[in-house]
Amino acid sequence: MTARETGISGGEAGLYKKERNMDKKLTAEEEQVIVHKGTERPFSGKYYDHFEKGVYTCRRCGAELFKSASKFKSDCGWPSFDGQIEGAVKRQKDADGVRTEIICEKCGAHLGHIFSGEGLTPRNVRYCVNSISMDFVPEQRIEKAVFASGCFWGTEYYFKQVPGVISTTAGYTGGHLDNPTYEQVCTDETGHAEAVEVEYDSSKTSYEALAKLFFETHDFTQLNRQGPDVGTQYRSAIFYLNEQQREAATRLAEELEKKGYDVKTQIVPAVEFWPGEEYHQDYYEKSGESPYCHIYKKIF
Repeated sequence: MTARETGISGGEAGLYKKERNMDKKLTAEEEQVIVHKGTERPFSGKYYDHFEKGVYTCRRCGAELFKSASKFKSDCGWPSFDGQIEGAVKRQKDADGVRTEIICEKCGAHLGHIFSGEGLTPRNVRYCVNSISMDFVPEQRIEKAVFASGCFWGTEYYFKQVPGVISTTAGYTGGHLDNPTYEQVCTDETGHAEAVEVEYDSSKTSYEALAKLFFETHDFTQLNRQGPDVGTQYRSAIFYLNEQQREAATRLAEELEKKGYDVKTQIVPAVEFWPGEEYHQDYYEKSGESPYCHIYKKIF
């Protein structure tokens, strides 16, 4: 990443984010818990005695919070988990000065409280969560996609705005070295591309919609570069995970060629995806900046 200064602010990028990242409208009951830090009645929540495989997400912003494997039966009256998805839940002192409150790291929605030392599971911790603070995505609805469009900071920035996207991970794929570091990839000798793995709810968005967004947020006519970032690690590529994804990506590329574009995007089978270092994750969300070489432009 050779020129990671602050670039675009406002304009199409800001408009796109505003349109795509609106919080879900809350009912009065949901607002009482999520915003005003209330508590639902014990044994009344829809997820109290719920043990289907999948992922529990924030009711307000959609961020993934807990995997079903961490849920356990505690008989306390509220859904209980003995582990969170890394970095998803923030702890802070409760207003009562005694308990520890847990909130969504992404949007600050009130989830419940955390307790330790009860001996209920080997992890000896209990995230006590209001059902009303969560949504649930069944395992069979969760799908993945992998895209590379230059600097993975900008690629991730846009996918995170899409309703139905559960999580995004910036990382490296397409190379010949196991578990590469950023410094190694930057040598342009490992064969990896900076890429983003997108996990999404297939009932709320589609692979084709994500692939269209991929094309509409970078210059796919550039070969082995994106703006000021030059090298094969910045190539435009779609790493498909099944035949349906390959067909959708190929169809869109052909449609663009018919429109007169010289498409340089590689459409290749997915291989091992290696998550990048923590400081690369959610970069623009953490910094408050905007992508310098990714701009949304409607094409389809």
